[in-house]
Amino acid sequence: MNRTLKSYKIINDPVYGFINIPSELIFAVIDHPYFQRLRRIKQLGLTDMVYPGALHTRFHHAIGAMHLMSITLDQLRNKGIEISDIEYEAALLAILLHDIGHGPFSHALESILLKGQHHETLSLLFFDELNKQFHGQLSLARKIFVGSYERKFFHQLVSSQLDIDRLDYLQRDCFFTGVSEGTIGADRIIKMMTIINDEVVIEEKGIYSIENFLNARRLMYWQVYLHKTTVCAEKMLINLILRAKHLGSSGFQLPGSIEFLGFLTKNLTKDTSTGTPAWLDDFAQLDDLDVWGAIKLWKDIDDLVLSQISKMFLTRNLFKIHLSNQPLDVKETTTLKLKVQKKLMVSDENLSYFFSEGEISNYGYLTENKILILTKKGEVLDVASAADLPNIKAMSKIVKKYYACHAKNLTLR
Repeated sequence: MNRTLKSYKIINDPVYGFINIPSELIFAVIDHPYFQRLRRIKQLGLTDMVYPGALHTRFHHAIGAMHLMSITLDQLRNKGIEISDIEYEAALLAILLHDIGHGPFSHALESILLKGQHHETLSLLFFDELNKQFHGQLSLARKIFVGSYERKFFHQLVSSQLDIDRLDYLQRDCFFTGVSEGTIGADRIIKMMTIINDEVVIEEKGIYSIENFLNARRLMYWQVYLHKTTVCAEKMLINLILRAKHLGSSGFQLPGSIEFLGFLTKNLTKDTSTGTPAWLDDFAQLDDLDVWGAIKLWKDIDDLVLSQISKMFLTRNLFKIHLSNQPLDVKETTTLKLKVQKKLMVSDENLSYFFSEGEISNYGYLTENKILILTKKGEVLDVASAADLPNIKAMSKIVKKYYACHAKNLTLR
């Protein structure tokens, strides 16, 4: 890619070291307020309540993923895969912006603040708005992002079971949490990548790196992403925001930032067929700080639920969780609810804010979206059948766990 002295920027990343920003356009996108907002959204939401080092942000992850994409494209070029400079830059932009639609606390509040909107849908809205502002220069990147570009391997590098997104977040989350079981050989996986029939495949000698990658991802889900304490904290946060939305829509005067309160008090439409929704700029103002600022204000508010759960967050008085491999017995759950209600002395109406139940699920590998292996004989096979790897076959099973979590006690101060 062409570089000028002005556009040659360097970022020092704790995981990879020095990362180059290779073009003026990419630097301008990174410099845009929509992207800079990602500095204020933690990658792992409330996971730092379990792993104190998990304070890295969506900004870190996006820059790291862009770096890995550049290494991958360079490797493919070295193997004779033709990739134009325009495609190269577009692929970097596609992975750079893949998470730009995340709101405060990432996945935790995804379905609460803006009901019915997945972060990928919001990312596309931001993509379109940025493309307007940059006079169509992101058009190819958008095609790669949504999978409509004719060379489909570019989309696979952005979104698949073995994409650049996962290669970065597993390494990054492992680094910042200190969970060594999540360690993967990303460098080797990238070196083993090639393109056959316009699809990403892994050379056979990299098959054990893929097995390790899938196993590491499964372990990271149970040990980090679905850690029982994180599940509790996220349910508390969801209940807190649901209570705030209930009060706000009832006319209760809530303190907080104007943009944040707008999403608590208004019934915003999810219909985006008419173009850029009016609320997009307000959503682009939201980050973790809006929520934490509100929680600090809500702890003294004249509402038992809102003040109590806010105090619990600030003092880390988290819910207690009961996990089971089988669906919870209705009779036992009812008994537990009554016990919690009696201990906390809360009304029937408010009990649901202090008691939650549900399920979590995890899988290592989905056979519908295959990872392909290029054998030494030139055959292209699904990784699950390319070699005798019973672990991968076992990881195809979706494992579910069921939980009930509740407040242990109310916070007096």
